[in-house]
Amino acid sequence: MEDYQLSKRKYVLGLAAIVVVAIYIARLFMLQMTSDDYKTKADSNALMKRIQYPARGAIMDRKGKLLVYNQPAYDIMVVMQEQLGVDTLDLCESLGIDTAWYRRRMAEIKDSRRNPGYSRHTQQVFMSQLSVEEFSQFQEKLFRFPGFYIQKRSIRQYKYPYAAHILGDVAEVSPHDIEAAEDHYYQSGDYIGKQGVERSYEKQLRGVKGSEILLRDVHGRIKGRYKDGQFDVSPVPGKNLTLSIDLDLQALGERLMQHKLGSIVAIEPSTGEILCMVNAPSYDPRLMEGRQRGKTQLELAKDPMKPLLNRSISGTYPPGSTFKTSQALTFLTEGIITPQTAYPCSGGFRYGRLKVGCHGHGSPLPLIPAIGTSCNGYFCWGLYHMLGNRQKYPTVQDAMSRWRDYMVSMGFGYRLGVDLPGENRGMIPNADYYDEHYHGSWNALTIISIAIGQGEVTLTPLQIANLGATIANRGWFITPHVVHEIQNEPLDSIYTTRRYTMASRQAYEAVVDGMQRAVDGGTCRAAHNPWYVTCGKTGTAQNRGYDHSAFMGFAPRDNPKIAIAVYVENGGYGAHFGVPIGALMMEQYINGHLSEASKAKADAFAAKHISYGNYVR
Repeated sequence: MEDYQLSKRKYVLGLAAIVVVAIYIARLFMLQMTSDDYKTKADSNALMKRIQYPARGAIMDRKGKLLVYNQPAYDIMVVMQEQLGVDTLDLCESLGIDTAWYRRRMAEIKDSRRNPGYSRHTQQVFMSQLSVEEFSQFQEKLFRFPGFYIQKRSIRQYKYPYAAHILGDVAEVSPHDIEAAEDHYYQSGDYIGKQGVERSYEKQLRGVKGSEILLRDVHGRIKGRYKDGQFDVSPVPGKNLTLSIDLDLQALGERLMQHKLGSIVAIEPSTGEILCMVNAPSYDPRLMEGRQRGKTQLELAKDPMKPLLNRSISGTYPPGSTFKTSQALTFLTEGIITPQTAYPCSGGFRYGRLKVGCHGHGSPLPLIPAIGTSCNGYFCWGLYHMLGNRQKYPTVQDAMSRWRDYMVSMGFGYRLGVDLPGENRGMIPNADYYDEHYHGSWNALTIISIAIGQGEVTLTPLQIANLGATIANRGWFITPHVVHEIQNEPLDSIYTTRRYTMASRQAYEAVVDGMQRAVDGGTCRAAHNPWYVTCGKTGTAQNRGYDHSAFMGFAPRDNPKIAIAVYVENGGYGAHFGVPIGALMMEQYINGHLSEASKAKADAFAAKHISYGNYVR
């Protein structure tokens, strides 16, 4: 009688054998058809693929002055599979490093979390950015270190000590950079723009990598190009950028802002091109070149004055009286006032026990003198009558929403869209904000300070300068930008398209009259000059310590060439620092130089210090 258990075991063993054979066949198929591991290992014995890095695009100012260019540098590459048995002590002595650094670097290369795509058979960056001198010394000893190779690269050179926040810098990619890249362009050891236009125009500047395939003998020595370079791919150089920045204007601005905190932003009204963007304090971009970048950045990051902060687009401040121009435009267009409407100002705005102070001037007065003398009372009354007008707006929330719509149309409350990283939106409150904070019980008197650019309202210096450009254009602006031209590529359409505000042309003309009055005989008298008609508006923004000094203006009045905002933290009244600095900057740009008298003024303002000992950020 047949043993049933034995028969069953026979089928089980047969099935197991079939499964094992199937697994082997599947694995063999994967190795030969779907995996290139063995092919890579085989090819790596005879062939070596070497990346050819493109030259990064150069950067120039609007007049063609070269600002950023490339210098040759060299990376030491290592193939882990080939460097076994290398005398590490000799290698370290040749490169001027210690064995601890060597071990740490090797561990970093092998760490797939820090080095995605790591392979023992491909070149990895061991040490980057050797100078020509370091390269020459090491090249003589290279034959003693199998598995190590030299890769020619280029590093950025910054010709002038200006415009660090605009230009930005370049550094080695981080794992996050590699993972975040949508086109899988980067690998460990590549460079990428980290800040400024180096970052925002990275794809245009970086170019396209090439490659060459080299033949090796059994000892790993390079014997030439594979099939005479038939399969080589030439790199495509990056595109050059021409910035809208005027280097001479930028240099003057940085000199005037020495020993101060703040910003200067100048815009060409007709194009939206940024003529200068000064941040104080700043730093020399040349300090970010080469291997010293990491150490320099750490030192700058520890500085309590925050020189790495791009105050022009990231700093948010109360705009002070520069904001009154936007209020005048709103009240005029909405029919709350006319240019002839007069309001009283006996030392400020008074309503019951509420008072907003003001300096001495005539009272009552109409709009144009009110702008010229920077009357607080006038604009407080204007906001009071707008938010309290129940014939025009059913509720205070409706009136507030209408007011905010005007502010947003002028470029406030949201990012303008400048072509630099790190832009802040500022703050323009809405009805919901006040409903939440005052539990639905509020009116114009509760928030009256926003009429004079205080309270919850904050803007960036870029937004204040853009307000000046919008007034100069009588009602429109183009999104501010720092790049004038990309080689063989058009600018994004947002940098060529006009954006119109809600205010009327007639309202702008009245505000322009008021700003001219401020220069001819009001709070901006220091901006008056004999060469062209200037329009301006001071701002003195209240602060926990000393007030901030601000100025916003443009020139000439007709066919304006420049609109500018100056903001000096703790600088006091707008006329103390904002106005004279703004006047010097406009003169430099319009005339192309400073007069002898203006040069003396520039020297004096550059030498002035502001104490920040009691400053509370």
